[in-house]
Amino acid sequence: MGNDENAAAPREVRLNHRQVRVLAHPLRMRLLGALRTTGPATATTLAELLDTNTGATSYHLRQLAEVGLVAEDPDRGSGRQRWWQAAHDVTSWEPTDFDDDPDARAAIQWIHGDQVRLLVERAEQWLAVEHEWSPAWRDAFGMGDIFMVIPPDRMEALKAEVWQVMQRYHDEADPAAPGAEPVHLFLAGYPMLEGRR
Repeated sequence: MGNDENAAAPREVRLNHRQVRVLAHPLRMRLLGALRTTGPATATTLAELLDTNTGATSYHLRQLAEVGLVAEDPDRGSGRQRWWQAAHDVTSWEPTDFDDDPDARAAIQWIHGDQVRLLVERAEQWLAVEHEWSPAWRDAFGMGDIFMVIPPDRMEALKAEVWQVMQRYHDEADPAAPGAEPVHLFLAGYPMLEGRR
């Protein structure tokens, strides 16, 4: 995004029940993620990137467009070639948003599981190539954890504060900076069920 003071705030969507049910699909999650990380693209380009076929990609892009998660890029495309873009930069929700809808609740559980699968996949990919990277990057990447006993309001405050720091770094990111690489950060907090009182 760069350091432009006039840059627009991140476009954020708080998922509604219909959107969450549409998004809970492996290819749709990957399509939306690809559009957010690589920018506008055609169904053909996305199919090649995600190793799938153009028909499936086109179909699932239309499903995402119907609920406002992706949109046609009005500045690109001609004739039959349609360019797609993510309609938002950030997707947010709280699990309790869907307590009254079992289907949407199941969709959110699937999305959470997909995030965990993606984290594991990214970690395994990194461990396989870690030795090929510079010492600076090998020290910069990785994971850490900490244990604490905390009430829910403090946990919510902690998540919000860490998210603000991550968002600030995101907004200040300069892809042209020397040595800059694409990075995927995860924020997660889970109970220690075995130690529950």
